Amino acid sequence: MNYRRLGRSGLKVSEISLGSWLTYGKSVEDNTAEKTIHKAYELGINFFDSANVYERGQGEIVMAKALKEFARESYVITTKAFWPMGDGPNDRGLSRKHVFEQLHNSLKRMELDYVDIFYCHRYDPETPVDETLRVIDDLIRQGKILYAGVSEWTAAQIEEAVGIADKYLLDRIVVNQPQYNMLHRYIEDEVIPVSTKYGISQVVFSPLAQGVLTGKYLTGNIPENSRAANDDINMFVKGLLNEDVQRKVAQLDTLAKELDTTLPALAIAWILRQPNVASALVGASRPEQIEANVKGASLQLSSEVINRIEEILA
Repeated sequence: MNYRRLGRSGLKVSEISLGSWLTYGKSVEDNTAEKTIHKAYELGINFFDSANVYERGQGEIVMAKALKEFARESYVITTKAFWPMGDGPNDRGLSRKHVFEQLHNSLKRMELDYVDIFYCHRYDPETPVDETLRVIDDLIRQGKILYAGVSEWTAAQIEEAVGIADKYLLDRIVVNQPQYNMLHRYIEDEVIPVSTKYGISQVVFSPLAQGVLTGKYLTGNIPENSRAANDDINMFVKGLLNEDVQRKVAQLDTLAKELDTTLPALAIAWILRQPNVASALVGASRPEQIEANVKGASLQLSSEVINRIEEILA
């Protein structure tokens, strides 16, 4: 496993990280989740991602419990806040009240003194950015958060956050968590250039496009135990199962075979070609899946291969 610095910070995270969205505490049995998390740690992954909203805290509980047997300083764990956690008017967003309460609730669920990274799970147009950044800065000073991040913020929103942090001498964000893969590339135009300018890394989720870039759907049939077959979690992947995407995936799969590698490894290696990406955040429901994903971290792509991928994706 290789490790990269997270933005302008001194924190080093594994190029592959493991998330709990749509898996732990939901579609994956707890014992299997624990084995998968342990396998990830064994393979050198030190970066584990969760959020309060993942099954109303169950994702956090399962992940933190599985990591308990390891030294706390040996791994990086995250949580987030923004999405509704109740029916009240203050049970969502990035207000001082909601952020403060949700961070403490997360720490209690995970039985931790601090989280390494706290993400603003989306941009909140109803709360001044300085209010949000100030409460996060307060929690950083209290030692309950080590680093601040955002998820799916636009380039303009990131630039706004940096300007406000500098104006009020608050801790800057060091990481953004957007979706990024061969089929979703919007961050290349503005988000990555702005982030590079201000020393902010990307930790990208859905690097395999909800499993589409594993090639499991190429036959036209949906495997029984796949994400697309589960009506509780297939709301995102179904939109990718079209003829144009299938054509591209088939060509990418052929290229992977020519290179004597797998399509998931090729897709992850393609993401890690970006120096502004610190880590590719994968989901895994079985230990063998995380083993397969890790292979992408050791695969180096030549400029010729990257050009061929561009031709396919075009």
